[in-house]
Amino acid sequence: MDRALIVSARAEISELAEQLLRIEGCGRTAVAVSGSEARRLVKNESEPELVIINTPLPDEFGQELAEMIAETTSAGIILICGGDVADEVADRVSDSGINVISRPYTREILQRTIRLVLSARARMAGVKKESADILSRIEEMRTINRAKTTLMKYLKFTEPQAHKYIEKQAMNNRQTRLEVAQRILAQYE
Repeated sequence: MDRALIVSARAEISELAEQLLRIEGCGRTAVAVSGSEARRLVKNESEPELVIINTPLPDEFGQELAEMIAETTSAGIILICGGDVADEVADRVSDSGINVISRPYTREILQRTIRLVLSARARMAGVKKESADILSRIEEMRTINRAKTTLMKYLKFTEPQAHKYIEKQAMNNRQTRLEVAQRILAQYE
């Protein structure tokens, strides 16, 4: 993990969270003592991978801040609330992917939650990359199919002939089928 943000008005909570994040291999940890300071950090600096918010904050409760961060970043978020409101807050923020811990909590619970959030975020990053790869392949197939259609229209090829032509050009010119398709489209369109 490269970067984390801790938002807490209580220094002992910030210190504990920083210590646990170091154990988990966090490179840089920023600390904010208010919601407005945290908003500024999220907006102006590189996106954090994990955000821990200890409620209440001096200028707001913290739920709104967590929801804003969830909407604008892909950061994992842990919201620490008093036991009397934790269930109610968890019900309101669960759709945003925000994890709620109720006070009092132990060091082990916080560490386990940090690990859980980081592993879920890593898994989501893998899914996101896989999705981008699939979209890229789909776009490549669309381009190749457009090139086949262009060959069929202008050179009166059948679909198998157009396919074979693109394959042969790719092999002969040591290019990808996409590069051949793009060249065909540039020539005829």
